[in-house]
Amino acid sequence: MRILFFLILIAFSLNSSFGQEVEFQITINTPKLQTTDPKVFEDLKGNLQNFLNNQRWTEHDYKQEEKIQCNIQLTITTEVNATNFRAELNIQSTRPVYGSSYETALLTHVDKDVEFTYEQFQPLEYSKNVYNDNLSSILSFYIYIILGLDYDTFSPLGGDDYFQNAQDILTTVPPNVTDKVKGWRSLDGVRNRYWIIENILTPRVRPMREALYEYHRQGLDLMGTEPVKGRSSIMKALEEIERVGRSYPNSMIIQMFFNAKRKELVEIFKGGTNSEKTRAVQIMSKLDAANAIEYRKIIRS
Repeated sequence: MRILFFLILIAFSLNSSFGQEVEFQITINTPKLQTTDPKVFEDLKGNLQNFLNNQRWTEHDYKQEEKIQCNIQLTITTEVNATNFRAELNIQSTRPVYGSSYETALLTHVDKDVEFTYEQFQPLEYSKNVYNDNLSSILSFYIYIILGLDYDTFSPLGGDDYFQNAQDILTTVPPNVTDKVKGWRSLDGVRNRYWIIENILTPRVRPMREALYEYHRQGLDLMGTEPVKGRSSIMKALEEIERVGRSYPNSMIIQMFFNAKRKELVEIFKGGTNSEKTRAVQIMSKLDAANAIEYRKIIRS
C-alpha cells in the first residue's frame, strides 16, 4: 500500500509540475449588448478558458514558470442575432528574458474580422485538419502563431511546425465559410490572418525569422550581463529586418514586429552610442514610418 501511495504521489506531482504550453488571461467586453443574455458570455469565457488553457498544443511538457503568458480581449461589436456576433480580438503574448523579471512582447495584435456563432453551453473544439467552427479556428490559428514566434526566439526557425499548423488551419476553412466571413482570404484585405501566415512562410521573410533568434537569444537575453554585446545583436537583427523590408515592402509581419517592440526598442537604444542611436532611428523610422516621432526620442536621450 505504501508503494502504491508513493506512486500516486509521484504521478500527481508530475501532473502538477508539467502542463499545457500557454496560460491565457481572458476578458470579454460587451459595450453594445442589447438583447443577448449576459450569462451567454460568462459561459463563453469559461469555454475559452478551457479551450485555450487545458488543451495540449504541442508534444512538449512545460513547467508552470515556462508557460507562455498570453492575454485575450474579445470585444463584441455587433449582435447580428441572439447567437451570431461580430467582434474584435486583441491578443498579446510575452516571453521571459533570461536572468531578469522582464517579459518581452512577442505578439500584440488586433484582429477586427472575428465573426462567430455561439450558443450557451456550446463546447469549443479543435481537431487537426477538421473545421468545426470559425471561433475555434481563429483561436487555434493564433495559438500556433504564438507558439511559432516563441520557438523562433529560442532556436533559428524553431517555429516551423507550429506555423505550418496555422497554415493548415487556414486551408481547412471551407469555401462556404470564407465566402461569408472575412479574414481567411487574400482578397479580404491586406492585414488579416491570410497575410500573417503568408508573410511568415514566404522565403522573403526567412531572414526576419532568423533575426528573431538574434534579437532575443543573442540580444535581449544578454542585456542584463553584457549590454554592449546584447545591443549589438539587436542592431544586427534590425538590419536583417531592414533587408526583408527592402525585398518585401509593407509586409504585415514587419508592422506586427514593431507593434510589439516599439517601446522596448526606444528604451534599448537610449543607452547606445551615438552611432547606434543614429542607425537605429534610421532603420526604425523607415520601417515604421507612422511612429517615427517615437524613435526620435532616442536621439534626444
